[in-house]
Amino acid sequence: MIGFLFLGDVLVFYLSLILTLVFRYQDLWLRRFNEHFLPFSFILILWLLVFYISGLYEKKKLRNVIDFFKTLFLAIILNIFLAITFFYFFLFVGIRPKINLFIFCFIFLILEFFWRRYFNSIIINFLPKLRILLITDKKEHSEIYQFLFKNKQFGYEIAYLFKIDELPNFLNNLNDWQKFVSENKINIILVPFSFKSNSNFSKIFYELLSYGIVIYDMPSFYELIFKKVPLFEINEEWFLDKILNQEKFYDKLKEAFEFVFALFLFIVLLPLEILIAILIKLTSRGPVIYKQVRVGKNNQEFVLYKFRTMREDAEKDGPQWKKSGDNDPRFTLIGKILAKTHLDELPQLINILKGEISFVGPRPERPEFIKILEKQIPYYNIRHLIKPGITGWAQINYKYGASIEDAYQKLQYDIYYIKNKSIILDLAIIIKTIKNFFVNN
Repeated sequence: MIGFLFLGDVLVFYLSLILTLVFRYQDLWLRRFNEHFLPFSFILILWLLVFYISGLYEKKKLRNVIDFFKTLFLAIILNIFLAITFFYFFLFVGIRPKINLFIFCFIFLILEFFWRRYFNSIIINFLPKLRILLITDKKEHSEIYQFLFKNKQFGYEIAYLFKIDELPNFLNNLNDWQKFVSENKINIILVPFSFKSNSNFSKIFYELLSYGIVIYDMPSFYELIFKKVPLFEINEEWFLDKILNQEKFYDKLKEAFEFVFALFLFIVLLPLEILIAILIKLTSRGPVIYKQVRVGKNNQEFVLYKFRTMREDAEKDGPQWKKSGDNDPRFTLIGKILAKTHLDELPQLINILKGEISFVGPRPERPEFIKILEKQIPYYNIRHLIKPGITGWAQINYKYGASIEDAYQKLQYDIYYIKNKSIILDLAIIIKTIKNFFVNN
């Protein structure tokens, strides 16, 4: 579905270009098209990247609501500025479209609006939904029901919901189940993870596979929809099966690349780092570098480096878990700017060079807080299977981090990352981190 949407955007782009050239040059449009094709194709790549960063290919956003069209409009405006910059500041392009670019952008805006509006209505109202039989034993499963009810563009519909201890009497054997799923056009049966250990149901569901019924356990489906792993539905067996036997090749490749890239950034940004250090020293008392003990891979403690953003006595009352706000009086004048722009994290390049953290991974937490969280949240220590990171899947998907509940939610995203880590996921996290930086600043 997303591939079809992507292809539609590409076709709208080139159709807009063709209509522009036909309008301007009539019968000579094809000759003009040849000289416009390569420069505009480069623009297309930038535009699609902006669409991706803006979330215009995320299923949960594909609805005909004002917020979606506001995002679409702002993304197109940004793309127009990128196109102007490309054509008028890079001399090697070869063409300088003025009227053509104006007409093209106008046509694209109109066509893209109607294409996206049509696509969103199609996937919500016309595409057939996959009908789900949800068998549940926990109240938390209502989250899936509510989400799919509000987000029909995902293509799922909860047709029936049964509680394990209240299954209908007419579902006694395989024939009953076959008749029920056939008459009610059930495509998917969604079951708790614990159902796998129930021999009677396992045999029935195994036989239903030959009838084209897809059987999902709750963690797998929850992960598919929410891009996180439900802590309430997993156990030690799940971790042994899904995480501990992962291939380690990517980890080694990632470490080598990160070392080279961190060294490059550290050298290139050295003048900026020196300037920041001087400003900190001139505007407040205390050390330039703030050092804080954090917990990394395999529960090993290390010292995390940051530019100091607060007064020297900011933690005289001990560590504070609550996230600092923009109006925290402990910030120095320079420190508030550094924290807002995340430039205070530049010294963490040294931590990457030392092999203590990665660019992408779970947020490294302080040992004082970990002792509390491990008692309150199941499987919290599993996040120490890999190196922590400057940014991560939890950081870009869950903004808050000032309570046990926040830590619980973020751990579900961390486990998803540990299970699915790859170069594609890492690049997506980095791109979304850049997007969040511009959106939030």
